[in-house]
Amino acid sequence: MGAIAAVLDKKGRDTTKTAVDMLKTLKHKGAETYGIASATHIKIEKFADSLEKQRIDSFIAIGHVFSKTLPQDRPQPIKLENATLVFEGRIYPTNPPLSDVEIAAERLKQNPEKSAQTLIEKSEGNFAFAVTEADRLVAGRDSLGVRPLYYGENSALAALASERKALWKIGVEKAYSFPPGHLAFVDKHGFKFKPVKKLAHGETKQVSMQVAAENLRALLEQSIKERVAGLNDVAVAFSGGLDSSLIAYLAKKAGANVHLISVSLKKQPEIEYAEKAAEELKLPIYIRLYSEQDVEKVLPKVLWLIEETDPVKASIGIPFYWTAESTAKMGLRVMMAGQGADELFGGYKRYLSDYSRYGKERVQKIISNDVTKMYETNFERDSKICNFHNVELRLPFATYQIAKFAIGLPLKLKIKSASDMQRKLVLRQTAKNIELPSFIATKPKKAIQYATGVSKTLERLAKKRGLSTWEYLQKIFRKIIEEEMREQYSCNFFI
Repeated sequence: MGAIAAVLDKKGRDTTKTAVDMLKTLKHKGAETYGIASATHIKIEKFADSLEKQRIDSFIAIGHVFSKTLPQDRPQPIKLENATLVFEGRIYPTNPPLSDVEIAAERLKQNPEKSAQTLIEKSEGNFAFAVTEADRLVAGRDSLGVRPLYYGENSALAALASERKALWKIGVEKAYSFPPGHLAFVDKHGFKFKPVKKLAHGETKQVSMQVAAENLRALLEQSIKERVAGLNDVAVAFSGGLDSSLIAYLAKKAGANVHLISVSLKKQPEIEYAEKAAEELKLPIYIRLYSEQDVEKVLPKVLWLIEETDPVKASIGIPFYWTAESTAKMGLRVMMAGQGADELFGGYKRYLSDYSRYGKERVQKIISNDVTKMYETNFERDSKICNFHNVELRLPFATYQIAKFAIGLPLKLKIKSASDMQRKLVLRQTAKNIELPSFIATKPKKAIQYATGVSKTLERLAKKRGLSTWEYLQKIFRKIIEEEMREQYSCNFFI
C-alpha cells in the first residue's frame, strides 16, 4: 500500500528530481521505502532524499511510496520485460505468496498496451498503475476508481499521481481525476485516453424483489469474502445503519474478527443507536467522541488530504478521518466501509425531490449517473484519508459486478415512490433475508455529516467568523496551500 507517481518531461530533460519531489509530497505515516525507475533502471531507497543522488538519466520516470499491509506486499517499482511498473491496489481474489504488483506484472509481461487493456477488462479489484516504456507512459485505473489517480500537464511536463498535491508540487496546476476503466498513453504530445471497461446505463431488467435480493446477497457475500481473505482482524466504519451492519455481519460470517468503530461529536443520539446495533450483532464496538474544538483542530489536515473545499466532502471527511485514525491506533491495517451503497440503491433523500419533479425515468438516469461518479464524490476522498493513516480502505459495495447489477435493476426495487422515506428497498430485503434485526434493516438513512453533528459544527465555526461555510473552508485551504507548497506558484487553481 502507498502511492504512485509518473512524470514525462516534454523537453527531454532528466526527471529524477521531479519524480523525487512528487514522492516527497506523497509521503505519509509508515512509509518504508521510496522507489523511482526509468524503463531500464530501478532505484529503491529507505529515504526519498537518497534517490536524488541517483540520477536515472531518463525523460520518463515512475515512482512509488511503499508501506506494507499484507505479508506478501513488496517495494516498487518492479521490472517487466522491456519496461517498469508501479501498481497500487488489490486484485481479487488475492493469491499469496505473490503480491498484487507481482500478479499485475505477470499479466503485463508482454506488450504493455494490449496486456494493460486485458488487466482492466478481466481483473476484479481496485487499482491504479503506471508503466514506463522507452518513449512513453502507459497508465490505467479500474472500472470504479476506488484507488485515487490524477493527471495533468503543462508546457514542460505530463504527470500522474495518487494525489493532486504531487502534481501541484511540480507546477501542474490543473489536476484532473483519471477516468475509471480507461488507459492513458502519455508521450511528448501529452495524454491520449482509451476507454476499456466503463459502467453505463443499459437496459433495465425486470426481476422480482426476492430474486434480486438473493442475487445481491450472493454478490455481497463473494465481495466481502474476497476482501477479508487472509486477514485475522478487520475494522468496519460503523454507524449502526443498514450498509455498515450488512458489511459487519457478512465479514463476521466470512471468518474475520470484526471491530466496529463509531465516531461522533458528543451528545449526538445516533451513537446510542450504533451501540444497540453492535450489541444485536454481537460484535465489539469502539466509540470515540469529539468536541467542536476537535473539529476546528482537524479541519486543516482534512482539507489538505481531500484536496478540495466542498463543504459536504469536508463534513464527511472529518468523521472519516477520526475513524481511520482510531483504526490505526488500534493496530488494524484494513478498514471496510459502506461507500457506494447509496448511489447504487437509491439511498439519498434528494432522489425523492427528483422523483417528484422529474418522474421515475429521469430518477433512474440520475442514479445511474451518480454511480459512474462515485469515485469523485466519495472514493477518492476516503481513500486518501485512510492512506494518510496507513490504513487500507476496502469497499465491498464497490465492485464492477455489483455496480452493473444495481444499474440494471428497475427503480421500484430501490425507491417505491416520491414519499419513500426508507429507499434502498432491495438492500433492505437482503438484510431481512439474512435475518438482520428489523430495527437495523428498516432504519431510515441519516447521512454521516448530520448523524455526527459535524455539518452543523462547521456552519457554527464559519458563522463565528462572519463567513459562509464555503468561504471559511476556502480561507483555511488557501493558508494550507501557501504553507505546504511554499508559495511556489499561484494558488488560484483550486477555486
